[in-house]
Amino acid sequence: MAGSGGPGGGAGGSQGAGAGPGAALRAPRAPLLLAALVLGAYCLCALPGRCPRAPRAPAPAAPPRAARGPGAPVLPVASGPGRRRFPQALIVGVKKGGTRALLEFLRLHPDIRALGSEPHFFDRSLMPRTLDGQITIEKTPSYFVTLEAPPRIHSMSPDTKLIVVVRDPVTRAISDYAQTLSKTPGLPSFRTLAFRHGLGPVDTAWSAVRIGLYAQHLDNWLRYFPLSRFLFVSGERLVSDPAGEVGRVQDFLGLRRVVTDKHFYFNATKGFPCLKKAQGSGRPRCLGKSKGRPHPRVPEAVVQRLRDFYQPFNRKFYQMIGQDFGWD
Repeated sequence: MAGSGGPGGGAGGSQGAGAGPGAALRAPRAPLLLAALVLGAYCLCALPGRCPRAPRAPAPAAPPRAARGPGAPVLPVASGPGRRRFPQALIVGVKKGGTRALLEFLRLHPDIRALGSEPHFFDRSLMPRTLDGQITIEKTPSYFVTLEAPPRIHSMSPDTKLIVVVRDPVTRAISDYAQTLSKTPGLPSFRTLAFRHGLGPVDTAWSAVRIGLYAQHLDNWLRYFPLSRFLFVSGERLVSDPAGEVGRVQDFLGLRRVVTDKHFYFNATKGFPCLKKAQGSGRPRCLGKSKGRPHPRVPEAVVQRLRDFYQPFNRKFYQMIGQDFGWD
């Protein structure tokens, strides 16, 4: 996550280099006469009030919705109303916890503007334009486990509201592995990566395991933000009761509960809730095929060893936030 810089690039195109003096002396008279006339007109127009103001070119129109890609986020164009600002709320974690689902559900709210991609750094130029009363939200799950993220976010916006979507760390780790396996088919087995020496010590250096140490990551954040700035969302309840969890988020953001039960239906094929078709759309909206992918089979002994390993970390996490997710 890097701090945002100002807009890059200098203004104005470069002018073509003129020919040298010797070349000008050898040029025909007609081009020289034309150049003199153009130069004289330019000098005359440079005086105040001597030249009529050039008509302003019309602003480019926004591309029609049909021209956008099927998964492209619908954001205001640069010439639209409102202004860009740093997010008032961030979904900071965790990977494979349900952050994408939460973001898509929240985007139904008219008072929320959200960046569709994960910028991995604060950059105001990437933010959508918002009107007064609207909230800008950004989602980057890697923030929660990045040591440098809390101080940088605090230095830019100490009043930011922070949303953390958490999930049973064992199933989260397996889901993380499944995603990596889909991109790297020759990956070693889950068991090989999760443990040292067979079923020896758990390898916390592996990111799929390390991300689930929620208490440790939160401890780093609490050095910069009070607990009151956080909302912890259950990834499991986003599946079983999406309207209830999204309702808690709307309350936390100080918004009216616009997104309710009427917006959801359960997709049995995917195994998670989808959004009912929006007004003017011919079909429902579900997350892409990369979401809800089947998990590889992991031996029960491996799963149980991981549950035993995470248990003290989970209990400490429950105590820190005053909320029990029932993973044990």
